[in-house]
Amino acid sequence: MSMILFACVVRVRDGLPLSASTDFYHTQDFLECRRRLKTLALRLAQYPGRGSAEGRDFNIHFSSSRDVACMAICHRQCPAAMAFCFLETLWWEFTASYDTTCIGLASRPYAFLEFDGIIQKVKWHFNYVSSTQMESSLERIQEELKFQPPVVLSLEDTDVANGVVNGHPRVTLEPAPNFRMEPVTALGVLSLILNIMCAALNLIRGIHLAEHSLQVAHEEIGNILAFLIPFVACIFQCYLYLFYSPARTTKVVLMLLFICLGNVYLHGLRNLWQILFHIGVAFLSSYQILTRQLQEKQADCGVV
Repeated sequence: MSMILFACVVRVRDGLPLSASTDFYHTQDFLECRRRLKTLALRLAQYPGRGSAEGRDFNIHFSSSRDVACMAICHRQCPAAMAFCFLETLWWEFTASYDTTCIGLASRPYAFLEFDGIIQKVKWHFNYVSSTQMESSLERIQEELKFQPPVVLSLEDTDVANGVVNGHPRVTLEPAPNFRMEPVTALGVLSLILNIMCAALNLIRGIHLAEHSLQVAHEEIGNILAFLIPFVACIFQCYLYLFYSPARTTKVVLMLLFICLGNVYLHGLRNLWQILFHIGVAFLSSYQILTRQLQEKQADCGVV
């Protein structure tokens, strides 16, 4: 039977979850314990480096140092030394992978999703490897717990009175939207290069026309805008391909429309082949943007 059911890494100063393991436990008691763990994460700065919140069937253990804390939900039968040895190992793995600047700049929950796999491996090791293979580490942790016992709470203590933490409304952490895109394809790279080329051509022609026309005829302003607006649209197409943006389809259609209308307006300053090239690149970029999808995390992952 697995002793360690769930683990996560959080930032101490604000309780921001940085990474977490997946799990398949959906009992009411476990989900309630997960809720209390999130509440406790918001208050870690108030407690010493190690602590446990004890419940009827599950215990929450946490271990923090500097601005990183590791937390775990374990069966009540799980020895405290084993839980804290696991948390210490996890802390060393995480701090060896990410520096303090990277951790401090994290702005959204679960910003280090790639660390989830390492949490799973460490959790599996402690759940299924014989304790005799970890004997020296467990003995060291047991000695440390004797001289410096962890703070002991009840799960009820983790709830915040009247929904307020340190004078601020209680914060509920929702699932982190995973806005990672699918890998860039070779055709996608080509569309980016061609788009940047078109943007550069539009910008150069627009600036050149502005330098020679504004002092001569104001009617040339339309031609200048017909160069500069597609320039902006091309740059925005590059952004839409590289990064996720809400209402992406609507924005793609608008950028494509601006580029097409601008090039049609420029008939006379550009020949037919030049216009077809710019419009063709715009359609290629639009297709690449719309076919590059979000790389969603598995629906059965337990990060909540």
